[in-house]
Amino acid sequence: MSTQSQNQTLEQHPRPDAPAPEMVTGRNGVAVAKKALTVGSGKGYRTYEIHQRERVGESTEKIKPIQLISNDFARNPYPFLEILRENYPCYRDWLGNAYWITRYDDATSIFADEANFQTRSKRWFYGLDNFGRDLREELPVLVAHESRTDAFAGPVAEEIIGGFAKDGEVNLAVEFAARYPLELWARILDLPEGDFPQFVERFWRMQRGYDWEPNAEKDGIAAMHELADYFRPLLEQRRTAPGEDMISAIAGLELEGGPTTAEDVVATLLEWDHETLHGALSNMWFLLLTHPDQLHYVRDERMMVKFAYLETLRHSAPVLAAKRFARHEVERFGRLLPEGAMMICSAAAGNRDPRQYQDPDTFIVGRKDLCQREPRGLYRADGLPAGIAFGLGKPSKHPALPEDRPRSLYAITRDTATTANNIVLDMLANLRLQSGAEPHLQSLRIGDMHTCWDLPVVFDT
Repeated sequence: MSTQSQNQTLEQHPRPDAPAPEMVTGRNGVAVAKKALTVGSGKGYRTYEIHQRERVGESTEKIKPIQLISNDFARNPYPFLEILRENYPCYRDWLGNAYWITRYDDATSIFADEANFQTRSKRWFYGLDNFGRDLREELPVLVAHESRTDAFAGPVAEEIIGGFAKDGEVNLAVEFAARYPLELWARILDLPEGDFPQFVERFWRMQRGYDWEPNAEKDGIAAMHELADYFRPLLEQRRTAPGEDMISAIAGLELEGGPTTAEDVVATLLEWDHETLHGALSNMWFLLLTHPDQLHYVRDERMMVKFAYLETLRHSAPVLAAKRFARHEVERFGRLLPEGAMMICSAAAGNRDPRQYQDPDTFIVGRKDLCQREPRGLYRADGLPAGIAFGLGKPSKHPALPEDRPRSLYAITRDTATTANNIVLDMLANLRLQSGAEPHLQSLRIGDMHTCWDLPVVFDT
């Protein structure tokens, strides 16, 4: 055997007394040998390339990974996602260290497959796995969330709109769509009214910091600790004098891990979705105001307000994608996906999949093909599905109107949006865009929700 062959054999089969390789945690949370992360050593491939037999830097003819983090993508991702969906439905993004899944059936199958894939918490992205407990699925918390949301969905909308109803003009995205979900949250928690601005500012910083930007992450962690300090005395107060709010529900829980803490309150709020309601309200009015025929239809047929919201989630999803991670090595879509592989399941691409929807790029309130099958051939039990709405969770296994538990987050958010939008129509007569306004949808950063941030309107007083 040649010396070169012997060296190769030793590299493949090290001596029993050889030191163990130094292990590090990769970007996707999987322990890998440090040597495997080295690029340019001239020996072999990186871990993922062993599975894909592709070299780092290889791209595809019709699109390059850098386009998926471009300003053009943040403004309008749909042309890029169409290229992926129609040409590369399981796209290996070397720059983002992920796989893009862009067809409706493929994305929903990954989202529903708990045996092979998992969702990692926002606390994991922060690197704060042990910061509190996510108590969203505790029944008393669900009950408090539903009851308080139903009680205040209308009054909060009326209060906000009443503040500018006599002005004749307003930025609907800023003064209504952005304010409404967070002021509703303050009522769900039964916070003192004077604390609303402070709570909203900290909540917003916390939600924007978990993804990838170092400065935003630092601010987000600081906001989490500030919120914990704020909730600590409130939690103790509600233990002795409970109400019907969500903090009282958390304070009254008896868990195996010990009494609930202020960190539990913060962790629960961090993991709960608020972007779907914010983004859908703004996007719906953007779409209606830029499609006058659809706006007239909704005005004349108020029962269609709900369907305008559902079609908005399909046509212009505010939450563009969900990240899932392979629990172990698994074969899908003609690829061998390694353990820890990050799958970007694209709602924006799947919701405009022509295999599922006719004329998918057109906004049509009350479209006949809105009710689509969910993974494994099931319909949502909690209401008509609006394509993929990842922020609202998986299809519910419970009846649409369960007797022994609250409605799902999907159903609650749908009903809340319908209530708020009907109040907009009631209180703002002849609502229309300001002359010369050119609103558009945009993500402020890559990974942020895709919504209309500037929507100047006028109305009759």
